[in-house]
Amino acid sequence: MAGKMTIMMYSGTVDKLLPLAIVTSGAVATDMDVTIFVTFYGLLGFKKDMVQTNQKFSKDFEELVPMIKDRLKVTNTPSWYDMLKKAKEMGKVKILACSTACDLLGIKKNDLDPIVDEIAGVGTYITEASESQVTLFI
Repeated sequence: MAGKMTIMMYSGTVDKLLPLAIVTSGAVATDMDVTIFVTFYGLLGFKKDMVQTNQKFSKDFEELVPMIKDRLKVTNTPSWYDMLKKAKEMGKVKILACSTACDLLGIKKNDLDPIVDEIAGVGTYITEASESQVTLFI
């Protein structure tokens, strides 16, 4: 299945970043191109100082966090970051940071991990999404 997927990533919590990496990996495995547009709080998860140390989970899941962390260890599940890096190595994955959100949060390109390809405007996201067979909001 060739095609294109576009994902708007709004959250920087592990409970959202992990599914992002899993879905991206699945799309790449089915020969899809993937564009990830990271905006607002999602940008915080992609900052250089956060990609390896981020342990934040959404308040919705706080009572499950100990069990989830334990299961991730027991199942030897790679981190969201390692999965996403592997997906980028395997296929065509672009990660874009929202220019407006970067401006509002005072984030510069060099504040972001190198996994982020570039800073782009919402017009780029809209163009990418309009050409995609699948669009997701996480």
